[in-house]
Amino acid sequence: MSEPVARIRRALGTWDVVVLLALVAVAVIGALTIDGVASPRFWRFVVLEAIPIALIALPMTLIVITGEIDLSVASVLGLTCSVMGQLWVSGVTSLPLLIALALLLGAVLGAVNGLFVTGFGLPSLAVTIGTLALYRGLAYVVLGDRAVANYPTTWTTTAIQPLPGTTIPWMILVVAALAVVFAVVLHAMPIGRGLYAMGNNAEAARFAGVNVRLTKFWLFVASGAMSALAGVFWTLRFASARADNGSGLELAVVAAVLLGGVSIFGGRGALLGVLAAVALLGVLRNALQLAYVPANTLTVITGSLLIASVVGPNVAAMLRERLRRRRTTTVSPSS
Repeated sequence: MSEPVARIRRALGTWDVVVLLALVAVAVIGALTIDGVASPRFWRFVVLEAIPIALIALPMTLIVITGEIDLSVASVLGLTCSVMGQLWVSGVTSLPLLIALALLLGAVLGAVNGLFVTGFGLPSLAVTIGTLALYRGLAYVVLGDRAVANYPTTWTTTAIQPLPGTTIPWMILVVAALAVVFAVVLHAMPIGRGLYAMGNNAEAARFAGVNVRLTKFWLFVASGAMSALAGVFWTLRFASARADNGSGLELAVVAAVLLGGVSIFGGRGALLGVLAAVALLGVLRNALQLAYVPANTLTVITGSLLIASVVGPNVAAMLRERLRRRRTTTVSPSS
């Protein structure tokens, strides 16, 4: 078998391609069986729903590859929304200043997570479960049960303004640009190889010259900042700042990252599969809503996909390893 053909076969056998094919299949089947799925309006709502999940999933992918996790992301989003609303009520009327302060707040919240994980050596799962509750509680302290909804219409309409000649919001360009940045860091820079090394063996990565603690710290900072950016978009999209904004969003983010082929144990995964999984979950959820599937059933489906995302790549890897061993055993006697 020629080398190009072998490379194509290896590429087609990756989990990323499986997720992409699943996305295409769900989109086609949905368009043929559910009224409205083929309409531009449907895809507009899919993109609007996917934008905050994709923004948070980008740094989350890198964090999970290192063997850590950040479950506080939705609470960071909610606290950002609350602070943004309170600042607006207090007289801060400059949108660039509000965005800058929101990103700074998110970075600080992420730094707190990073300090506990890397500075004190605490498990990221326990730390971020704690800050999940802490940050959400602070969001209610800042804003209470109020909803700040008197933002200028120029802000709210601009946030979801479609690209010329399409129904797709322009914010997708920001997501695409950030995805390229994260992809270059992960797949084309030495630090990316260091992230995979950390996920496979943090001690070996340290001996190889990777600053494990500092790298993980900045990943949590990036996660906080990106969650804050998602919070800004959330506030402007719905024209409402509330303390409960984004509640439960961490489940969708983790499901997308794991369904995209990132190993929960670290050391394996790629951004392409994660972004495809974000789109797959968005299409599936919106299509089922058009089919009048109850919300509880959608939650069950999301949970099932989360379990499948953990089991599927591991089963696929096991099957590939068995096929490789079989081929090796078949070739060895003749050689």
